[in-house]
Amino acid sequence: MSVTNRSNTNSLPFLLMGIPSLEDLHMWISIPFFFMYVMTLLGNTMVLLTVRLDKSLHEPMYYFISMLAVIDLIFSTAVVPKMLGVFWLDSREIGFEACFIQMFFIHTFTAVESGVLLAMSFDRYIAICNPLRYTTTLTSQRTIQIGLLSLVRGAGVMTPLMCLLISLPYCKTRVIPHSYCEHMAVVELACADPSVSNLYSLIVATLLVGTDSIFITFSYGMVLRSVMRLPSQEARLKALRTCGSHISIILLFYIGGLLSMYLQMFSFGLAPHVQVLVADLYLTVPPMLNPLIYGIKMKQIQEGIFKLLSRLTGLSISQA
Repeated sequence: MSVTNRSNTNSLPFLLMGIPSLEDLHMWISIPFFFMYVMTLLGNTMVLLTVRLDKSLHEPMYYFISMLAVIDLIFSTAVVPKMLGVFWLDSREIGFEACFIQMFFIHTFTAVESGVLLAMSFDRYIAICNPLRYTTTLTSQRTIQIGLLSLVRGAGVMTPLMCLLISLPYCKTRVIPHSYCEHMAVVELACADPSVSNLYSLIVATLLVGTDSIFITFSYGMVLRSVMRLPSQEARLKALRTCGSHISIILLFYIGGLLSMYLQMFSFGLAPHVQVLVADLYLTVPPMLNPLIYGIKMKQIQEGIFKLLSRLTGLSISQA
């Protein structure tokens, strides 16, 4: 294929199918996704405001929680509004560049979240195993640097993948059998060998997830060993409650991500709409549940949210 023809072909928009074979149910399917998106916006915004306004929460652990809230807001906003446009308005068209920008945000912030979860495990390791060194090791400046490093790492490893994918000619059908620009679904539309991009994405995913998972497991293993040695049962329960919320988020993130990835790579005899629904739920359920888990599991966040709501309620009453 000539360079000119390839350029002309790649300038054409893609068409998102939504959920294959369930097009007639799009309106009904959109209801839970809309609800989850609204809950994601409200919950994560509430966490950000609580940490911002409550000075007692100006600590590294809550900064990391704020980073997760920002990631969840970006993550879901990159996908759900367009998904709802497909469901509600049959607005299936997405520009060629917009498709890969959406894909870039999804993969980049998945990698960033993995880095933040690793940082949170390190935070708990220092706080419980070396408490005397906590304030000197994890300063506010160093916490911000860790967050920026996670962002640079995510963008750095995903930029080459996007360059590889954009360089492929897409001369097959322009219809993506998905609700968003899912990586594997888009690659299948290429009429050139995508083995280089597939190999790169597999290596990057394995190294990132594998390395982060190993260090996270080691950190929480050491934390658990230290917690079991605490003389006070109350202290043990307090430490386990704090770490329990972190572990819940980690399991939700990694298990959901691996399930979604493997179902896209290997169908296991499942209908296409099941694969698409699992992928859609992975991008919408964790961002909604993260602030709920922190609100339920972490007493400080819970108290901060109550303070914020009381302040907002009092302000509205005084204005009325």
